[in-house]
Amino acid sequence: MNIQNHPVVSREEWLVARQHHLAHEKAFTRERDKLSAERRALPWVKIDKVYRFQGPGGELKLADLFGGHSQLVIYHFMFAEGWDEGCPGCSFLSDHIDGANQHLAHHDIALVAVSHAPFAEFQAFKRRMGWKFDWVSSAGSDFNYDFGVSARAEEVAAGTARYNYEKTDGSEEELPGLSVFYRNEAGEIFHTYSTYARGLDMLVGAYNYLDLTPKGRNEEEIMEWVRHHDRYEEGAKSNCCHGS
Repeated sequence: MNIQNHPVVSREEWLVARQHHLAHEKAFTRERDKLSAERRALPWVKIDKVYRFQGPGGELKLADLFGGHSQLVIYHFMFAEGWDEGCPGCSFLSDHIDGANQHLAHHDIALVAVSHAPFAEFQAFKRRMGWKFDWVSSAGSDFNYDFGVSARAEEVAAGTARYNYEKTDGSEEELPGLSVFYRNEAGEIFHTYSTYARGLDMLVGAYNYLDLTPKGRNEEEIMEWVRHHDRYEEGAKSNCCHGS
């Protein structure tokens, strides 16, 4: 709809339209609750493979990322070896993590970012962004490949790479995603959920604000307007899927 020619009505007419839309909003909320319950009811996969990560104190195992919690959310942050800065789209999402962590850390959830680049390579960028959340490296591990956010060059070349549970025609070797794990009292770890692409929208609080406004997201391509939060004054659009 052309916002310049938007219909303007009386307050009474607006209330009728708003109440009609409210019924749709409530139906959507009920459907979302049903979808969330269905997600929680999904079967789990036990993790027997050993994955090793690098953090500020050296080598870590997947169990170490839980801290003292039983639930672990991992954001697969696009930062490959040799990049100078992280994906702007991943950075946009990650700008929301520290605020959420003030609460999640007190509700039995550890939230950790994982990237494929060696640990030392993204420390300067993390300081530049001012983030406090835990961010570790999966370099040298199959973790990114096993959880669907990295493709080997030969897979891309052969056209056999997969993303978001289906074959992809893209040429990207690094893509974003989120995976969830549960650790029981016996110390066993289970993979409970992963999501990719538009499934990550729910984690971007700024989009929820934009969706409430007359212009909405106002983008021709997903995140085409998004920049690192310290670069908006430069005026150049950033690519959400590539590093430097």
